[in-house]
Amino acid sequence: MTELRKIGVVGCGTMGAGIAQTIIQSGFETVVVETDDDRLQRGFTTIVSSLSRLVEKGLISEEAKDLAQQRLRGTTELSALAECDLVIEAIVEELSAKHELFRQLDGLCRPETMFASNTSSLSITQMASVVATSRQARFVGLHFFNPVPRMALVEVVRSFLTDPAIIEQVTEFVKAIGKTPVQATDQTGFIVNRLLVPYSLDAIRALEEGVGSIADIDQAMKLGAGHPMGPLMLNDLVGLDVLLNVANTMYDAFRERRFAPPPLLVRMVAAGWLGRKTGRGFYDYSDPKQPKPMTLQ
Repeated sequence: MTELRKIGVVGCGTMGAGIAQTIIQSGFETVVVETDDDRLQRGFTTIVSSLSRLVEKGLISEEAKDLAQQRLRGTTELSALAECDLVIEAIVEELSAKHELFRQLDGLCRPETMFASNTSSLSITQMASVVATSRQARFVGLHFFNPVPRMALVEVVRSFLTDPAIIEQVTEFVKAIGKTPVQATDQTGFIVNRLLVPYSLDAIRALEEGVGSIADIDQAMKLGAGHPMGPLMLNDLVGLDVLLNVANTMYDAFRERRFAPPPLLVRMVAAGWLGRKTGRGFYDYSDPKQPKPMTLQ
């Protein structure tokens, strides 16, 4: 069994940066690959800022921050991943893009290197199908949650083809980086999104149908169900474009109304109101500390 020492992360957006930060804080040498220097620099700025906030809050020392940063390397060359023991993909949620990436990685990495996708809903089996037969057994899903440094859960997803020993090894890796693993089979949405997406979409339908206002729907679920955040604010945090993509993927798989995107969600994404990351969604984030419900027609 290959010892995991050097980890690769492809993509340095919100998820990739969070995954990389978590791994370097846990003592692993990490190589992050992005498509261009600007995106790589933005991702690294996010990582450094996050580590600095942890220092300011007294959660880590300045020395721990410096050591973590020393374990991080960034590049735009996929070939830099050739010597990694595990490569985690965190790129756009499009199967064709992931297929192309894994084709390239399969030709670059050692046969014993394990591949993992951070997909939230796409098929691990379909992704593994583009790589050599020997690699399919070493291909898993590792679904992290946003924001990665704070969220404890990682779904470890096995396909029909995954070697049980590989599942065991990556499960131990998840524990080693301070996360709690749960195992899921390769069914669209896995565990969390299978349950969460219908709830998130029903909250939007309730708003569309006049059941309650944005503020009242969120307040009701916080106080009535004990949730730390209402569903509409949670949708803004996840990203409405992300929710729409996942909903479409799940609807295509199951053809059930509960997974169908509500018209309001489709219109908001078309308008560029994607939630916190664009400053507008179900709430206006002009003042991030005091978001105000939007007026939606």
